[in-house]
Amino acid sequence: MDYLLIFLGVMIFLFAMGVPVAISIGLTCLVVLVVQGGIEKIPEELFAMQMLSGMNNFPIIAVPFFILAASLMNTGSSNARLFDFATALVGPIRGGLGHVNVLASVIFAGMSATAVADVAGIGQLELKAMKERGYPQRFSVGITGAASIISPVIPPSVALVVYGWLSGTSIAALFMAGVIPGIILAVGMSLTVLLTSFFLDLPGTRRVPGAELFRLFLQAIPPLMTPFIIIGGIWSGIFTPTEAGAVACMYAFLLGAVVYRDVTLSEFVEALRRTVRFTSVILFIIAIATFYGWLLVRVRIPQELAMALLDLNLGETQAILLILLFFLVIGCFMSVVEAVLIFTPIFMLTVQSLGIDPVWFGVLMVMTLSVGVITPPFGNVLFVLTELTGMPFEKVVVAILPFLVPILLTLLLLVFFPSLVTFLPDVMH
Repeated sequence: MDYLLIFLGVMIFLFAMGVPVAISIGLTCLVVLVVQGGIEKIPEELFAMQMLSGMNNFPIIAVPFFILAASLMNTGSSNARLFDFATALVGPIRGGLGHVNVLASVIFAGMSATAVADVAGIGQLELKAMKERGYPQRFSVGITGAASIISPVIPPSVALVVYGWLSGTSIAALFMAGVIPGIILAVGMSLTVLLTSFFLDLPGTRRVPGAELFRLFLQAIPPLMTPFIIIGGIWSGIFTPTEAGAVACMYAFLLGAVVYRDVTLSEFVEALRRTVRFTSVILFIIAIATFYGWLLVRVRIPQELAMALLDLNLGETQAILLILLFFLVIGCFMSVVEAVLIFTPIFMLTVQSLGIDPVWFGVLMVMTLSVGVITPPFGNVLFVLTELTGMPFEKVVVAILPFLVPILLTLLLLVFFPSLVTFLPDVMH
């Protein structure tokens, strides 16, 4: 376990010093190699080959496609149409726009694939609408931030793509497995909104006539079809999850450029630039993390960790709870994708040794790590909300705290009832 202390200790120290994640991972690998055999024996060629092999992988192609699809949806009027329909549908319920916020996040999750994309995209519309209708800013910020973690769970999900690639688990099965947990998470948040409405007297929106609701539904049908096309295509076997990314990307482009005609050439180019920037960062981290994972196996850390957990004689549920507690802490210090890249190779052998379903574990892992995007000190969503609202960072954190309750309760529900995760993949299989 000495190498494990070096791996985690050096990396956490570098994170605390403000060193970028990819550089921290790379320097940690170098320290381990120096300790193992001296600086003169560092395998430079092997280092480069492992990094390249990490990026040269078909499932990873889905990542830039889903990112571009979300960026195009944000650029055009698709999000506004979705939000207007969601407002007409559930806005009149007590708690009004709080429920709209949750429903919009569920719908947009089928396009955005990341929590940050959710907040940066439809979150702006939600915050503006709630401010105009007199909602307390603290409540608005809290539900907007909390609802964003639905995106990494409901398919498509960048984090689940990366986990599936690293663990050798079916990405199609992971996508199906995320549907029910995402819906349960949304229901829990809506119930929290409903309970909160009795204390804050949150206003609802006007009840729209049936004809207007139908009109808004017709306007929203094209963007609403996106998640159904993705999930339906994968479920039916028409295309793979990776090809689904390309389909989503093309569909988003056609909506903005041809159907609605509100995405100009310059906006399309800017969407491409954003995608290239984001994808470049992710691919660089993937390249470094691939060597990190290879080195972990070489020094037998996953094997030793698996044996240590087996020696504790823990049951499956106890082991899962212990691992998830670790993920809750880790999620506070790095993004979901980064954590999945680093810790999947460490824990997969343990998961296999304990006989844990890798699909179930993957969904639990991603959901637990996703809590970190709305918790200090490095929650990305917190920083986006601070920028969008001008609220101090610590007040944004306090605003989100009440909504952690339904998230943690959902996690416990999934731990004790695994079939909620595995039901759809089993049916699909």
